Amino acid sequence: MAVAGAIIGAAVGGWMNDRFGRRRVLLIADFLFFVGAVIMASAPGAALLIVGRIFVGLGVGMASMTSPLYISEASPAKIRGALVSTNGFLITGGQFLSYLINLAFTKAPGTWRWMVGVAGFPALLQFILMLLLPESPRWLYRKGREEAAKVILRKIYPAHEVEQEIQDLKESVEAEIKEEGSSEKMNIIKLLKTKAVRRGLTAGVGLQVFQQFVGINTVMYYSPTIVQLAGFASNRTALLLSLVTAGLNAFGSIVSIYFIDRTGRKKLLIISLTGVVVSLGVLSGVFHETTTHSPMVSRVETSHFSNITCPDYSSALNSGAWDCMTCLKASSPDCGFCSSPTNKLLPGACLISNDTVKDMCHKETRLWYTRGCPSKYGWHALIGLALYIIFFSPGMGSVPWIMNSEIYPLRFRGLCGGIAATANWFSNLIVAQSFLSLKEAIGTSWTFLIFGVISVMALLFVIIYVPETKGLPIEEIEKMLEGRALHYKFWEKGNKPHEKSQAT
Repeated sequence: MAVAGAIIGAAVGGWMNDRFGRRRVLLIADFLFFVGAVIMASAPGAALLIVGRIFVGLGVGMASMTSPLYISEASPAKIRGALVSTNGFLITGGQFLSYLINLAFTKAPGTWRWMVGVAGFPALLQFILMLLLPESPRWLYRKGREEAAKVILRKIYPAHEVEQEIQDLKESVEAEIKEEGSSEKMNIIKLLKTKAVRRGLTAGVGLQVFQQFVGINTVMYYSPTIVQLAGFASNRTALLLSLVTAGLNAFGSIVSIYFIDRTGRKKLLIISLTGVVVSLGVLSGVFHETTTHSPMVSRVETSHFSNITCPDYSSALNSGAWDCMTCLKASSPDCGFCSSPTNKLLPGACLISNDTVKDMCHKETRLWYTRGCPSKYGWHALIGLALYIIFFSPGMGSVPWIMNSEIYPLRFRGLCGGIAATANWFSNLIVAQSFLSLKEAIGTSWTFLIFGVISVMALLFVIIYVPETKGLPIEEIEKMLEGRALHYKFWEKGNKPHEKSQAT
């Protein structure tokens, strides 16, 4: 429900950004998030808890597209990418911190109320701090408040650059008015008829959709499950290892801050996706080996536990061919695998899955498996998972948001950013809701292989359709998009419009 709220928040937030300004939308987002956290923490039942989640989702959706937009419009071109990447780092760093905070609250009275309620404090803090910050100078200029915009721009840019920046902004707005007849009129037909917007949306929406369909939130949401699928039985171990995943995600965002304005957006995306493809190939191979080489089920080990044998195993005609994976797929009722006490890779017992049986298994110093099977390849899966995060985070984790904050013409920036963010959250919902079903239907190995194929498609998309915007003033990105249909040669310096204009 939070993701569904985010879809609506991102869609409405795009229109609100162009109508009311970036700063006001962020204040509204903070208010919604704070209200949602209070509702969740005080909820007497599930219904009100869900209402709180929707409020939080609305706030997250608005902030997800407004924050990078606001930062981008208030940043000098040479460090714009690094500052928007910092926003990404604080998100992933916040996710890591939330794991630690939740861990601290696990033994506190009213455990989950503290976990969801504490989220209201950063929202309240940001609301107060946003009151001290100015509106986006580019939004102010477009709304006819030139003097207020100039005052802010003079605080952002050094003296020798500010007049050129003001002149570029003036020319951009005047060109809009001349082309459209009014700087205020805007609709979807004009949006699609404008070449720069069309090409910008192709790149921006494509990046946001591919960001989700290469499987990142599957890894983040289900990392404890994936760790168990790789053969680690303990819930605590799985949670601790998923904490490492969150830490690597935050580290990758730091790498992005350093490289984004040095290497460039497009090169970082290509390096990122190449690594993601390799990592997903490793994960697919590891899970294939884990599935096809799981320990056998032993009648001797199973009969050691009286009256709790898995019914499907007892009635199976080919029970001698049963292995751990066959046992875990039994569903009437669910069954679990209790490993051999001497070596987890030796034949074990197939038993009914419940907490009592789990405790009986543990009392005999055996390991209990319900999601994945014992495997000597478990650590290889963790290496694949770590590589995936390390490659994904600096490129595909940060760059789609950076590109969408700078690639659209000023008059369409809020609306287009909202469309792209909505596409991101909608894709997020599809992937998150389908992963476990897909895993059950075709297996974990094939699921990761599908993500790998999608990543190859994403790589081709980036090479062909995504422009390089490193170091370009925001107003000149529009001129670049007007100039070419395909962008596979945008790294060539001769194609940069600002260089052409200087030559002229």
